[in-house]
Amino acid sequence: MSQKNKFETDAIRTQSERTQHAEHSVPVYLTSSFVFDDAEDMRASFAEENEKNIYSRFTNPNTTEFVQKICKMEGAADGYAFATGMAAVFGTFAALLNSGDHILSARAVFGATHALFTKYFPKWNISTTYFDVTDLDRFEELITPSTKMIYAESPTNPGLQVLDLERLGALAKKHNLILVVDNCFATPYLQQPIAFGADLVIHSATKLIDGQGRVLGGVTVGRSDLIREIYLFARNTGPSMSPFTAWTLSKSLETLAVRVDRHCDNAEQVLSFLESHPAVEEVRYPFHATHPQNEIAKKQMKRGGNIIAFQVKGGLEGGKQFIDAVKLCSRSSNLGDTRTIVTQPALSTHSKLSEADLLAVDITDGLIRISVGLEHPEDVIKDVKGALEAIS
Repeated sequence: MSQKNKFETDAIRTQSERTQHAEHSVPVYLTSSFVFDDAEDMRASFAEENEKNIYSRFTNPNTTEFVQKICKMEGAADGYAFATGMAAVFGTFAALLNSGDHILSARAVFGATHALFTKYFPKWNISTTYFDVTDLDRFEELITPSTKMIYAESPTNPGLQVLDLERLGALAKKHNLILVVDNCFATPYLQQPIAFGADLVIHSATKLIDGQGRVLGGVTVGRSDLIREIYLFARNTGPSMSPFTAWTLSKSLETLAVRVDRHCDNAEQVLSFLESHPAVEEVRYPFHATHPQNEIAKKQMKRGGNIIAFQVKGGLEGGKQFIDAVKLCSRSSNLGDTRTIVTQPALSTHSKLSEADLLAVDITDGLIRISVGLEHPEDVIKDVKGALEAIS
């Protein structure tokens, strides 16, 4: 086998070393700890003079395999797997930031991340300033002597704004800042932020990486020196991924490319229906011609993804009527599942934001986020059509 394989091949053939049983599929290593040959082996292991497993909170063959796959997909040097996506976000910040540090974050971030910035980090004297993803010309004005990190999602949740990662990477390098990108919506199949200058990439593996709504998980990959600090923090505080979850997610990665391609195919058909329906006032999709960052999206993404945001007539009540009327689609806050999922962000995932904060990230009352699944697209369209017709 060649040293450099294609994405799909690495996703399938990157495996932990076989045991004496010569298994074809990697087993689940459900063990809390590992044994040593003798006292010297124990000493060398704790001194990190070898790569042996010590305790599953530190490393485990299953989590190691999962991280290695993500690293190959993202072009990263190293990584660490967390119990949830938010554990990965918090663990990355907590490991690398000190009291007095300043974060520059894109304004449109996940609701729980916004809570970290506004409710919890101020208690530890870590401040955050939001920047407008559509106006990077003013970005440098926001940098202070205490700025240490740039954080962004692209595409953003749920408004699907797309950041110019190459430009952001150049700004981070110019000012010696750590650029962290949440790549959850795109997955490493559609976008590799490290190629555009990111230092670290975070995934909520709960979403498209698992793809079937089974487990919670998160992962951070990137520069080895930064991952070392993240690993030490997580090793001592305990937000590690379980071996069974890692095994499940590693298996999921074997079909990531096939699944995401079908997700995109289906999303494009649903989008084509939505853009001409009289009850839909606006559609947002990174690869749609009307998207303001369409050219940037096409430069850094392989395809547009499975998430569509659209504005229905009737505002808050119109959105509620749509949500109430779906029959096939699931009403859930999750995304990236085999099942198509609809949610109204103003009432759910971003309901804790103020009205001003919602408008600042283009979340209107009647905005619907649809995560297009793997059902037959005609059935999804039929359900969406019926729900739109229920809007009075």
